[in-house]
Amino acid sequence: MVLGQGGEGDAAPAAGGQEPEVPPGREDGPGAVQPCLCPAPGVEAAGAEERRACGCCSGMSWPFCCEAPGTKKKAACPGLGLFYTILSAFLFSVASLFLKKIEDVHSVEVSAFRCVFQMAFVLPGLIYYKTGFLGPKGKRIFLFFRGFLGSTAMVLLYYAYQVMPLADATVITFTSPVFTSLLAWIFLKEKYSLWDLLFTLFAVTGVILIARPPFLFGSRVTGIEGSYSDHLKGTIAAIASTLSAASTIVILRKVGKSVHYFLSIWYYAVIGLIGCVIALFVLNEWRLPHCGRDRVFLILIGLLGLGGQIFLTKALQIEKAGPVSIMRTMDVVFAFILQVLFLNHLPTWWTVGGALCVVASSSGTAIRKWRHSVKKAKQREI
Repeated sequence: MVLGQGGEGDAAPAAGGQEPEVPPGREDGPGAVQPCLCPAPGVEAAGAEERRACGCCSGMSWPFCCEAPGTKKKAACPGLGLFYTILSAFLFSVASLFLKKIEDVHSVEVSAFRCVFQMAFVLPGLIYYKTGFLGPKGKRIFLFFRGFLGSTAMVLLYYAYQVMPLADATVITFTSPVFTSLLAWIFLKEKYSLWDLLFTLFAVTGVILIARPPFLFGSRVTGIEGSYSDHLKGTIAAIASTLSAASTIVILRKVGKSVHYFLSIWYYAVIGLIGCVIALFVLNEWRLPHCGRDRVFLILIGLLGLGGQIFLTKALQIEKAGPVSIMRTMDVVFAFILQVLFLNHLPTWWTVGGALCVVASSSGTAIRKWRHSVKKAKQREI
């Protein structure tokens, strides 16, 4: 999943589907050949503050940025960002499979372990970048709600994975971009077109096909995992997780670039860990797995989730957000494959139909956001 799981996946540097900032003339994507903006050899600006930035060397001042004359610049590997996206989706899917394989471990406890891994990864970054641990005073309330909603999304998603089919829960989480557009329209006054409304209806239709409520499909609901009561609880948890994840994207869009990405993950991990520990004591569910295999699974869930987040972040750094969002739907494909191969659970045609509706909805939303950002980039260039 998604959510990187739990929302941080969508909150990578291009949070909310916005395009990363690129220098003028570089909107054509990785590997595009652009003229160097450096002055000719032997020509230097009068002052250090007046040196022109080189558009091909990450904005460093000439002459410290470019290689020696005659040296060929190494071309970016085409499609590398999309490969990172597929690898990220695969790692998230395998982590979800291990979650299904764990026995007698509450989803809150799994979330606590995940938060510990997040903190261990982010702490060195906070020290290196000297961001502090609290963030700017005016942004702390937003960071708190980002951490609370993000960790809530993670716990609910893990619960959904445990009580309903893996593919069903994964598909529902991919309605997040649609709900993000709706919440951004309500709280940030962003444009919400008829196309967005159509994509929202498609997403809701997909969720209904997966949930199959008895008042629409009758009392005999077949092809579900376990009891229908657990299936319904898992569906509600997955929808609530998706709404929480969408809310975190809206908050991050509100905060903008004034807060470092590592600080956002730090709040997510710390608040999530505190909340999980409190919930475990209240529920009296705190215990280590009895089986050594389950302990290994817990560690692997943390490592795979962290690896998926890293590759997703790398993908968004070198590729436009639109193609990355579309390619992330491979998570659904991997979920179906892993469910059939390792869980011996064949998806129903209702689930397949719901998946097609949700994937079409999320892909349509991503394409529209992508085209809009490209159009704005061209307008800035003109």
